[in-house]
Amino acid sequence: MKGLTLRQREVFDFIRAFIHKNRYPPTIREIAMNFRFSVKGGYDHVKALEKKGYIRCHENRSRAIEVLRDAEGDPEALASVPLLGNVAAGRPLFAEENLQGHVQVPASSLGSGAHFALAVKGDSMQDAGIMDGDIVVVAHQNTADNGDIVVAMVDDAVTLKRFFVEKNRVKLKAENPRYPPIFTQNVRILGKLAFLMRSYP
Repeated sequence: MKGLTLRQREVFDFIRAFIHKNRYPPTIREIAMNFRFSVKGGYDHVKALEKKGYIRCHENRSRAIEVLRDAEGDPEALASVPLLGNVAAGRPLFAEENLQGHVQVPASSLGSGAHFALAVKGDSMQDAGIMDGDIVVVAHQNTADNGDIVVAMVDDAVTLKRFFVEKNRVKLKAENPRYPPIFTQNVRILGKLAFLMRSYP
């Protein structure tokens, strides 16, 4: 891999393999133990990879290494997306927007810009193929077109619905006839659905 020493390449490959296997990144201590480095040695290798643009580290968290790119264009390269609270796919439910961890997704599936993930609670979007327990990955943006599936904040609650602008209000429409639409003049778009993830038993 151009730009990396042999050891840096080995550390980078270990980080990617660890994320692929465990669905979360290793700690610096785990990296150091794998290569029999000191913790300081592991830290130095991680910082070198960050400086060269292969990973990003989020300060003050132990599992906070995000893979940014692979110089060989490997389609299996993973990116780390922050998981923020829950989203109600039924009636709006207050969402705790504190970080609850990260989910690993194929880097090739993400477009440009920031993304976040939310866990779906409820069944109001089931006719759009979005089920209770799914993880939705959302492109962070504050605008949407009619018909887009969006994550929106209404009265301090976060909900996942289909978005429509009407004459003097916004309609947030469920994809389940059991749930009536939400009509509001006070809505904030948090993002647009990019894709969803589902775990099978």
